[in-house]
Amino acid sequence: MDRFEAMRTLLAAIDGGSLSAASRSLGVPLPTVSRRVSDLEAHLSAQLVVRTSRKLLLTEAGQTYVASCRRVLEELGEAERIAAGEYRVPRGDMLITAPIMFGRMHVEPVVLDFLKTYPEINVRLTLTDHVIDMIENHVDLAVRIGPLPDSNLVATRLGSVRWITCASPDYLAERGIPKTLEDLAAHDCIAFERLNTSGAWTFQKGKEFITVPFRPRFAVNTADGAIDAAQAGAGIVRILSYQATRAIAEGRLIVVLPQFQPELLPVQLVHTGQAIMPLKLRAFSDFAIPRIKSILST
Repeated sequence: MDRFEAMRTLLAAIDGGSLSAASRSLGVPLPTVSRRVSDLEAHLSAQLVVRTSRKLLLTEAGQTYVASCRRVLEELGEAERIAAGEYRVPRGDMLITAPIMFGRMHVEPVVLDFLKTYPEINVRLTLTDHVIDMIENHVDLAVRIGPLPDSNLVATRLGSVRWITCASPDYLAERGIPKTLEDLAAHDCIAFERLNTSGAWTFQKGKEFITVPFRPRFAVNTADGAIDAAQAGAGIVRILSYQATRAIAEGRLIVVLPQFQPELLPVQLVHTGQAIMPLKLRAFSDFAIPRIKSILST
């Protein structure tokens, strides 16, 4: 039994949710996948998985062993990359994540310029407003907006953004400009549901945080959709400042209640802080950090 091969097969089965998924992802016959997992269990004299009709479930021993497998295979991959020269010449594959709209506006253009400069590096950019576990999903670098929870991540600050409240000139001409937080009760509100499922906006007055509940006239799950609705005169929207920069500059949206804007949120580029940072990551960091900093400073 090739133990590394068996470990990779087990991880493929767990990550895919079934032996069939592992068979497809590895390109090997299903009986081979089943035999490798069974041989591994026989070698360890322990049951690692419980096979149900719908998915695989890890036993307690399996949970511990899978965590160890991931660590061992990561270290093996690191050793192979060193031997292949990845730490002497920027090359290899990278997975980068960023919030959807920020990624489209500011990260993707930088990545495309980076690829022109480094032809031996391939980048997969995943745009999502969900926080992805970097270790579990093998993410190399991530752009995060907001305070980071306590972790072992290493962060470089790129700049800052903040929540703003705005509406179209036509809407404000018809309904009036709110002067106080109480005035919002008389206005139509647009909810960006991904971030406002509670039906409330938080404002700040000095050091006091004030939560204002609202019932949206219109709700949508993307920032683009919320901004489009606001520009169409559907009501007042609360979004991150970078999302509305162009619309505000062109006069399609007007900021209201600026005296209640909360504190700035940091925008950071983070990595897992591995002992030996691959040259591809260092190359991208050196390339991207000053460019994104420049964008956020304007």
